[in-house]
Amino acid sequence: MDDGVVQRVFEEGGRDYFQQQPSTSSSSPSILQSLPVHASFDHGYYLLVKSIQELREKKGGIVTVGIGGPSGSGKTSLAEKLASVIGCTLISMENYRVGVDEGNDLDSIDFDALVQNLQDLTEGKDTLIPMFDYQQKNRIGSKVIKGASSGVVIVDGTYALDARLRSLLDIRVAVVGGVHFSLISKVQYDIGDSCSLDSLIDSIFPLFRKHIEPDLHHAQIRINNRFVSSFREAIYKLKCRSEAPGACSISAFQGNEAQTDNFIEMYLRPPSATEEARINDWIKMRQSGIRYYLSIGDQRIVDKNFIIRPKAEFEVGRMTLGGLLDLGYSVVASYKRASTYVVYGNLSVSFETIDTLDETFMVLRGTNRKTVGAEALRMGINGPWITKSYLEMVLEKKGVPRLNTPPLFPNTPTTSNQESVIAAPRPIRTNPNLVMKLEDLSQPWTRSPTKSKMEPVLATWHFISSDPSHAGSSVIDYSHEATAGSSSFRDTVKLVPMPDSYDFDRGLLLSVQAIQVRISGLQALLENKGLPVIVGIGGPSGSGKTSLAHKMANIVGCEVVSLESYFKSEQVKDFKYDDFSSLDLSLLSKNISDIRNGRRTKVPIFDLETGARSGFKELEVSEDCGVIIFEGVYALHPEIRKSLDLWIAVVGGVHSHLISRVQRDKSRMGCFMSQNDIMMTVFPMFQQHIEPHLVHAHLKIRNDFDPVLSPESSLFVLKSNKQVAYQDILKILDPAKFCSSAQNFIDMYLRLPGIPTNGQLTESDCIRVRICEGRFALLIREPLREGNFIIQPKVDFDISISTVAGLLNLGYQAVAYIEASAFIYQDGKILIEVDHLQDAPSPYLQIKGVDKEAVAAAGSTLKLDGSYTTKVMSLAL
Repeated sequence: MDDGVVQRVFEEGGRDYFQQQPSTSSSSPSILQSLPVHASFDHGYYLLVKSIQELREKKGGIVTVGIGGPSGSGKTSLAEKLASVIGCTLISMENYRVGVDEGNDLDSIDFDALVQNLQDLTEGKDTLIPMFDYQQKNRIGSKVIKGASSGVVIVDGTYALDARLRSLLDIRVAVVGGVHFSLISKVQYDIGDSCSLDSLIDSIFPLFRKHIEPDLHHAQIRINNRFVSSFREAIYKLKCRSEAPGACSISAFQGNEAQTDNFIEMYLRPPSATEEARINDWIKMRQSGIRYYLSIGDQRIVDKNFIIRPKAEFEVGRMTLGGLLDLGYSVVASYKRASTYVVYGNLSVSFETIDTLDETFMVLRGTNRKTVGAEALRMGINGPWITKSYLEMVLEKKGVPRLNTPPLFPNTPTTSNQESVIAAPRPIRTNPNLVMKLEDLSQPWTRSPTKSKMEPVLATWHFISSDPSHAGSSVIDYSHEATAGSSSFRDTVKLVPMPDSYDFDRGLLLSVQAIQVRISGLQALLENKGLPVIVGIGGPSGSGKTSLAHKMANIVGCEVVSLESYFKSEQVKDFKYDDFSSLDLSLLSKNISDIRNGRRTKVPIFDLETGARSGFKELEVSEDCGVIIFEGVYALHPEIRKSLDLWIAVVGGVHSHLISRVQRDKSRMGCFMSQNDIMMTVFPMFQQHIEPHLVHAHLKIRNDFDPVLSPESSLFVLKSNKQVAYQDILKILDPAKFCSSAQNFIDMYLRLPGIPTNGQLTESDCIRVRICEGRFALLIREPLREGNFIIQPKVDFDISISTVAGLLNLGYQAVAYIEASAFIYQDGKILIEVDHLQDAPSPYLQIKGVDKEAVAAAGSTLKLDGSYTTKVMSLAL
């Protein structure tokens, strides 16, 4: 290690590495020099990976990382995602328990053993780390960690930044937010001003202010995790009554070992709540042995026979339950659940006995709706299916009344102020700044937002009517509307737009709820023969509207139609993708009219490779489904939205990323451009022809999910120039799912002149635009490299030719062109791409997939070990 470049300083019990002078050997700024920073979860993850890689390059020996934060903040999720990318040793502080009492108690952690383990590893010695079993409630042994193989060691735990550990940590990371923030905000909302924020925190997280929060201020990377629960990766359940576990189909258990689990579920009602069961306001606590898990509200969707739940549970301490009870929450329902279950692949079958009900239920779970349904058919189980939760069934048995009312009109006629809000809604924008300056934060950064910023757990949809006969009415009389005719009902009764915008996860839930509310309005008491609900999702390219559409479709089981299917061939050949006139509006109007009136229709199929319409497919919205989604840039244009029932706008995603990237590049040149100026130049069609329509949406969604930086959107790539026979490629792909294609493309690298460089052009200096079959796609992020792997976003993001022209107008220059043809072979799990670059002596073979181990196994099968390269593009200026 060069002490003239990097030196260790002991500061407040921690060790920091920094460069004494700005580096002149690279055009890329030092990540370590920029610390400390405050970032979102996705960007914090990216900065942490880059910091580890930079520090590993600059110093000898092991790099040690501590990830600390309160229970439920997401620190363990961050540690696991980091471990999946970087080869490292992950040490959980939960294995260092010395008792079965409160896990967040400092006295329950064996710090001496942990310090000794870290010292051994930093000295290159092997060490024994303990193993703790929560079922047996004690240590069950230990395992050996090889010092020589541990290039990176991550310590994950509530007290990972404790003073006794900081002197052994190279990088210190604090994670706050998650359920920790949400629970504080929820309790503030429930109890009002009767308790100060400090007193509230001391009640439900009694150790936080005294023992946890002070250590977090020593972190170099400070992450605010806004994620709490999400339907993006929902769990789909089918549930029916069963006699006993032995009644299960033997084929389901064949070759899989059954496991058992016993736990207690309890529901806490806020102190100000009434006796009626408004369960969305309750807090759920699940106790499994000495561990406690919390979720807020009854977050689930019922669609047909399916119960759909998000991954919504987070571990908290036992003291949190006691604190909630002290604040006035009461346990209104509790029951024991004994479960025997088998897991096979992405499915599980469980037999669950509820003591209060004295019944056993069979539950089939999975992450894909169609797969769960198909497995039920394979097992010969046809129900009858139960869509009520165990809580609802317990409350029914106890005779607790439920608050279940139909969707409401406003209690009073719409005021002029309300009309003005609907007629002239506010535009929606997302903040392109991914890293916040500490001085810009409301202090302290470790605390929850104030009560005034608290959003309800679930917002409520309302109807508004243009029929004068409804003035002053509070409830829709569906039977009257049935006699008046469904078309009259559809035209006069509309959803009231949500006044605020929501993040992607809450927006996804609200979107599905709006569909269900609208279906109730259109189809109730119409003998279940109401007309389909037609949804439109609009937003700029790369905002996430297509992702939202398909996630909604997976939940409700419907079709998605892209407006790209309606391109006119002559317009596409002139690259006018972002022009409204490029759509075949007459055909689109006919298709929507057919669907509105319950008729079959033929929607076009557009071949993007040839730039021409290749045929039609027949589409009929079944009565069982009752939903169709149209998504596209102009889905909310007045000529289209007038025929739709639900209007959803999505902004953010890569759209905001490109603005941030241009601002960064300009600032490196000593220039400043406002967000508005950049948008006018890079996204001219957005401000002129797209944004004006989005503001009228019933639901506005800010896509804060980071498709560029998020570990959830990473693709693992192995690249080699070794020649591989076609027959060998076929051997590693599933023949039942095999498909292949070919394409030609040009990669164009754009760079602002004047950005500091050392004579070499690298990805971090450039924005890559891929031109393929007349389409333009954007890659902003420099790929991560770890070992033999290149880790990059799953997909490039479509942009229009006007965006490319805007970048050139801002001064970006095309500094490199790479022409290539690619042959692609895939089976849904692994993709193999053979790229023939112009003037290259031999083709490059790339193996891609989201499963790192599967990609590595494919590389080994093809005998590519030793031939990998992580070089993407580097040209001498």
